Amino acid sequence: MSTNEKAAVKKMLLILSKATLDNVYACFILANGARMEGIEAEIFFTFFGLEAIQKKKMERLHVATVGNPAMHIPTMLGGLPGMEGLATSMMKKEMEKLDIPQVPEFLEILSASGAKLWACKLAMEMFHLEKGDLYDDLDGILTVGGFYDRAKGDGTHLMFI
Repeated sequence: MSTNEKAAVKKMLLILSKATLDNVYACFILANGARMEGIEAEIFFTFFGLEAIQKKKMERLHVATVGNPAMHIPTMLGGLPGMEGLATSMMKKEMEKLDIPQVPEFLEILSASGAKLWACKLAMEMFHLEKGDLYDDLDGILTVGGFYDRAKGDGTHLMFI
């Protein structure tokens, strides 16, 4: 291969650290897009990203309105009661118009497509979570080192979300 040629992407390893609705969907859409292109995809849910796979929380994710420059509203307004709920409701309506599945269904789609879903062992310990608290079709619980082991090989890319 010449120096001008780029190696093909063979595997995408996505690290999800925050379970705001916008971050979760960005991660899921990237993983799904990879699978649709024949690229392996794996998601490592760490720290607050674990909420995206917690049975009690996955259907109640929201859009952060405070400190989110993409909201284009002053921080003070974003902190007013009801603003987060309003922004979340508006985003969910727009996603529904585009037939984007809700989080539990999207996890099923990803799992069925062959995407691997991993929970971070350390984060689970920090938040006192058990495997039974998480999405049933999770591929497992990994340490950070175990996740990095999965990055071996040419054509593997890591993305932090």
